[in-house]
Amino acid sequence: MYDGGMAREPNRTGRRERKKAMTRAAILRAAQELFLERGFDAVSVREIADQADVSPTTVFAHFPQKEALLFHEEDAQRERLVAAVRERPAGLSISEALKAHYRSEFVAMWSGEEAPLRRRVMSLMEATPALQEYASRMWLRHEDALVAAITEDLGLSQPSDDIRIYARFALQIQLLVTSDTDPMLDAGFRILDQGWSEHDPARGT
Repeated sequence: MYDGGMAREPNRTGRRERKKAMTRAAILRAAQELFLERGFDAVSVREIADQADVSPTTVFAHFPQKEALLFHEEDAQRERLVAAVRERPAGLSISEALKAHYRSEFVAMWSGEEAPLRRRVMSLMEATPALQEYASRMWLRHEDALVAAITEDLGLSQPSDDIRIYARFALQIQLLVTSDTDPMLDAGFRILDQGWSEHDPARGT
């Protein structure tokens, strides 16, 4: 029976999505190889496009700027951050949940078969100021999502100034920490939760 092609539409959609995913993967693979071989600043988007056998326009259709080629998991990163708040065990504070999440992210980064490759990418980032700046900006863009998760968790209809300040500083703590055992992680959340006044020599004067 003739179905007007409608029955085949999901297959066509599936093929298009698979093709897009394959193109995206090829671009990422080409960019990573070139960046690690020659350095981030020495590689152009056109060179990446040529190696991936696509046009520069196609590269920008998948990635808004060159730096994004090394930060392509931002959505997943944001989802894990929000889940750390929303799905934390009963009795665990938001700060404790975020601290545990930050630790687990560091552990995951340095474990598994891809750990050597991640170390090379991290070395590349540390040697490239533009990548460090981009990484910080991308991480801090999660502020609205974290604010929304905390606001919902507290049963509020609108976020308070306190929530916004807490979220911003909680995200900043992650930028200061270099490993899952870094004492800055505990210190950051201790100051955030307890305040600075008890450490101030002028307190009580």
